[in-house]
Amino acid sequence: MRVAIVGSGPSGFYAAESLVKAGIEVQADLFEKLPCPFGLVRYGVAPDHQKIKSVTKIFERVAARPNVGFFGNVNVGVDISLAELRRFYDAVIFASGADSDRRLNIPGEDLPGSHTATEFVAWYNGHPEFRDRVFDLSQEVAVVIGQGNVAVDVCRMLCRTVDELKGTDIAQHALDVLAESRVREVYMIGRRGPVQAKFAQIEIKEIGEMADCTPLVAPAELELEAVSEEELRHPESAGMDRIVAILREYSANQRVQGRRRLHVLFRRSPVEIRGNGHVENIVLEKNRLEGAPLQVKAVGTGQTEALDCGLVFRSVGYRGLPLPGVPFDARAGVIPNSGGRVTEDGKIVPGVYTAGWIKRGPSGTIGTNKPDSQQTVGAIVQDLSGLTPCENPSGSSVLDLLNTRRVRVVSFGDWQRIDAAEVERGRVSGKPREKFVTPGAMLEALSAVTAR
Repeated sequence: MRVAIVGSGPSGFYAAESLVKAGIEVQADLFEKLPCPFGLVRYGVAPDHQKIKSVTKIFERVAARPNVGFFGNVNVGVDISLAELRRFYDAVIFASGADSDRRLNIPGEDLPGSHTATEFVAWYNGHPEFRDRVFDLSQEVAVVIGQGNVAVDVCRMLCRTVDELKGTDIAQHALDVLAESRVREVYMIGRRGPVQAKFAQIEIKEIGEMADCTPLVAPAELELEAVSEEELRHPESAGMDRIVAILREYSANQRVQGRRRLHVLFRRSPVEIRGNGHVENIVLEKNRLEGAPLQVKAVGTGQTEALDCGLVFRSVGYRGLPLPGVPFDARAGVIPNSGGRVTEDGKIVPGVYTAGWIKRGPSGTIGTNKPDSQQTVGAIVQDLSGLTPCENPSGSSVLDLLNTRRVRVVSFGDWQRIDAAEVERGRVSGKPREKFVTPGAMLEALSAVTAR
C-alpha cells in the first residue's frame, strides 16, 4: 500500500503515524511545498509558547520510520498534479490545512491598517510567504476582532515587551518592528458574552502575567443574562466558570500598571471600518444574546459606537483554499468529504481522502487532529480491497519525475541539517532558533552544510 499525504502539519504527521500503525504493509510519503515540515506548529503557534512546539519531537519519531518519506519543497498542484500522484500512489490524503481567513464582509475591511490575524501570525513566525508584510505599529490603538486563542495570541504579541520575546523563536524582522511599537491600547472584541468566548483558560490567564501590560474588563461587560447563567452551569461548559472568574479578577484591577492596557469587550459586532486612506476608527454594534444554552446567538440592537484606532486585526476564523484538481466547497472553505473520503457532487472520489482543518474546518487544538486523522486512515483501511492499484509503485519514480522538472526535493535528513543550522543561528543570540525566512535561504544553508 502506497499513500501520499499532501501537507506535513499535525494532521499530515498524525495520518502517517496512523498508517504505519494500522497493521498493513504501507509506505507513507509526506509532500510539503516548503523545504521545512510541521506547518501550523512552526508557523501558527505563538513564539512565547515554546512548550507547545515540543510536539515536533513526536513527528520526528514518525519521520524516522523506514516506511515514512518526506518530499519537502514540492508544491502539489504546481510541481506535480493529483493525477500524476495517483500514478505512484494507491491513495492520496489532502492534509493541507486552512491558510486563509474568513472575512467580516463590512465596509472598510480592506483599508490600509486592517489586517487578517493569519498574515500577522505568519509574519512574526517567519513564514516565507508573509515575511514582507508591513504593519504600521506607530499607531497607539489596535483593535482585535475575535475571541479565540489566535486572537489572544495577537493581543499578547502586541503587548509583550521585547525582553519577553527576544528569547523565543520569533522572526528577527518581527522583533525589530515590535521593538519600535507605539501601540499602547489594545481592544479584544467578541460578538457574544464572556460565557461564549472561545479562548482557553490558560490563554486568558496568561494575559494577566505579562510584564508591562494590564488587562482590563469593565464590570458591566461581565453581567450575565439568564441564558448565559444557565449555560455557565451546563455540564458541557465545564471550566468556563474558571474563565469567568479570571475575567472578574481583571475587572477588579484598581491600579493600572505597565505602559500598555488590554481591554476585553463583549457583545459587540463590527459593522464598518472607517478612515481616509488608513484605518481611523471602527464602528461597533451592540448586541443582545438570544437562544438556548450552548446555542446562544448575538442579535444586533441597532445601537452603535465608534472606537478610534489605527490598526484592526480580524481573527474570526480560518478557512481552507482550493487545490488544483481537488473538489472544494467554497462556502465552507473545506474539501467536501464523508468521514475523510473526498466527495464530488455527493459521490465518493475513489482513492482520494482528506484530514485536518481542510477536512472539517478550523476547530480544536493541535491534538484534535489526531483522532481526525485516525478516522481518515480507518476509511482507507476499510476501502483497501476496492482501491485501484497505482500504475508505478516506486518512490524512485516520483523522484525521477520531480528531478526532470528541476525540483530540488528536500528529504527529512536534509531538513534536519537546515534545522541544525537554524538552531546554531539562534544560539548566537540566545534564541531557540533563528529561522530562515525564505526557501532560498533554507536551500543555501543546506548546500553549505552538504558541501562541507
